[in-house]
Parts: sequence; C-alpha cells; structure tokens
Amino acid sequence: MHPLMPVAILFVLFFLDIPIGFALMGSALFYFIFINTTMAMNMVIQQFVTSIESFPYLAVPFFIMVGSVMNYSGISEQLMNMAEVLAGHMKGGLAQVNCLLSAMMGGISGSANADAAMESKILVPQMVKKGFSPAFSAAVTAASSAVSPVIPPGTNLIIYALIANVPVGDMFLAGYTPGILMTLSLMITVNIISRKRNYKPSRDKMATPAEIGRQALKSIWALAIPFGIILGMRMGMFTPTEAGGVAVLFCFLVGFFVYKKLKISHIPVILKETVQSTGAVIIIIASAKVFGYYMTLERIPQMITQGLMDFTNNKFVLLMVINLLLLFVGMFIEGGAALVILAPLLVPAVKALGVDPLHFGVIFIVNIMIGGLTPPFGSMMFTVCSIVRVKLEDFIREVWPFIIALLIVLLIVTYSADIALFIPNLFK
Repeated sequence: MHPLMPVAILFVLFFLDIPIGFALMGSALFYFIFINTTMAMNMVIQQFVTSIESFPYLAVPFFIMVGSVMNYSGISEQLMNMAEVLAGHMKGGLAQVNCLLSAMMGGISGSANADAAMESKILVPQMVKKGFSPAFSAAVTAASSAVSPVIPPGTNLIIYALIANVPVGDMFLAGYTPGILMTLSLMITVNIISRKRNYKPSRDKMATPAEIGRQALKSIWALAIPFGIILGMRMGMFTPTEAGGVAVLFCFLVGFFVYKKLKISHIPVILKETVQSTGAVIIIIASAKVFGYYMTLERIPQMITQGLMDFTNNKFVLLMVINLLLLFVGMFIEGGAALVILAPLLVPAVKALGVDPLHFGVIFIVNIMIGGLTPPFGSMMFTVCSIVRVKLEDFIREVWPFIIALLIVLLIVTYSADIALFIPNLFK
C-alpha cells in the first residue's frame, strides 16, 4: 500500500466534513494499522499523549481565557469606545471603527473567530441601522477579524514559535508590523467604498484631543494588556506561559474592580468557553503531532524540502510558490489546522534557502488568515454569515476588495523582510 495513502484519506475526510482533529487522527491510525504494522499501537498512543506534555502549550488556554474574560469584563466595550473616538469621524464611520477595534482586540483576544462573533453581535446591528448593507457589514467584520491573530498575543503566534523553534517573544514582536499594515489596508478600502456609496461617519466631527484623552484614560487598562505582556517577557519578568496567567489575573481584576462589569456568575461560563475552545485546539495539535510522526517515519518532510529545492533555488520564487500553496490550502482547511500540518513541512525548506523562520512565520500566519475569508470553507466567513444571516454569495461579492487589500499586504510582508521584521530588529 502506498505510504501517501494517509494523506489522500486526510483530504477525503476533510471534504466529508469530519472534524479536523478526528480526520488527522483517523488518517494517521490508518497508516499505523494497515501500512506500518511493525509499530506497536501503544507507541502511537504514547505519541498522542506526550505531544502536548509541554509547558509552553499552557499559554494556549491562558490566552483563550483572556479573550473570554474580556467579553464579560467591560474591556471590549472600552476598546470599542476608544476605536469610535479615534475613527468615528472618518468616511464609513462604524466600518472604520470595526477595523480599528479588531486591531485593538487582537492584542487581547488573539482569536479571529471570537473577534468576528463579538463584532457580528455588537457592531453589525448598529452598522445596518446607520445604512450599511448587511452583506458589506459582514464582509468588513470578517475581513477585520483576520487582523486579530496576527497582533500579539494570538495563539497562532505561540504555536508557530513552538513548531519553528523561535522565541515566542520575538514572534510576538514580529506580529505588530503586518497587523498594523493589514488594519491600514482595510481602513483605506473602507474609505474608498464608503465614498462611492456615500456611507456616513458615525460622528459629526473629529474628536478633540481632550475627548481622546478622557477616553484613553478610561481604556488605559484594556490598552495596557498587550504592551504589558510584551514588556514583561522582554524584561525577563515572566515566560510566555506565565504571561498568559498574568494576563488572565489582570483581566479579572480590571473586570471586578475597575470596570465592575464582571460578576461571579460569569466565571462558570468563562471556564466552559475556555475548556471548549482549548479542547478543540489541543486535539488538533495532538492529532497533528501523530500525523507528523507518520510523515517523519516516511521522510515526507525531507521529500517535500528536496522537491522544493529541485524546483527552485531562488528563495523569492520559493516564497511565491508557498504563498500560492497556502492560499489554496486555506480555501479548504481551517488556519490553525493548516499551521500545525504544514509548518513542520515548510520551515526546513525555507531555512535551507536562507529565509529567516521568524519572517516566514509572519508570512504563514498572514496567509492563513486570508484563507479564513475565502470560499468554500473560510471559518470567519461562516461565523459571520451564520450570525448576521447573510447569503454566502452576497458576502463573497462584498469581501473581494478586502481580500485584495490583504493580499497586497501579504506581498509586502513576503518580499520585504526589513518591513516584516522592523520591530524585532529594533530590539536586537
């Protein structure tokens, strides 16, 4: 039986809409049961268990809990008020607020789908009341949510850093520049569309410096979280995992004693949301590790690396090929799953041609976030459309300008390492 049969089975299971974690595990088990029969099954189960026995992986549930606490603590509300003060006077008012809020949320929630769901429930109804079409509102919300996992402390940044063996702190710093560029590109796109359609600002005039200052003081606790995390890690005060725990504690204290929106009754709901989200992520990671164990035994990473090297020894051509591959894969596979499956395969190839793995991490994560917007299986697309109740064809018609804007940012990040790694380079 051909050793690549599990890969074919994996894609068949994907298209049958089997949950990603189970698809990975099922295809890997097929290999160990029917192809490599010399491998004891207890070794496979041991691989599944030990793959997640890693202290850095504790950062994942901590940062997931931060996002959940934030939604009940009043932090999201203060961030939205800050975004409205800064961007509400622009053409397309609330659509601009939507983009800016996702950038601010990215530093805390780090989850595209959580950000998309939150803004679909809070901002989209207000946008529709202000005259924006539901499809355009959904498209802006989904596109802006792609920014959240790129700006620290997104869980994808942590997972990539662990896979590629780069410092988590450096990966966090590398996320800021592409995140800012993505936000600016979306805001420019909103401005162009709003001028054509005459979408109105949500404020009559630009906020005064005093007004911005007053709101900044109210929002300072929320805005301080991402900067406190980065600063604490850079100064050696805590590890990335400990930073997650500190962030959770900080959010609880702010929610209880500063904004006074967090209640004891919210804690069971927060724990339930955290366990559900963490469980989904960890099952994917553990299953991908077992699938990666099969690929290591069959030397598939080395085959892919050699194939890419034989195809081209020009790193710029290689990056273009990889970008096209990731964009295609992103149309069918959820971004987190694509990360844990493909990053171990592609990192050795790009390192062999002299590409900084930190730079490649930025390229990879921006790329898979764009994939979340694209049909047929974009996760943010389905999240927003299901909540807003917009037809997929209407959403797709409105989202293409934003996808093009993000692709331009992807090209900039891909072919200018100096821009992509501007902030990490400042700290060297």
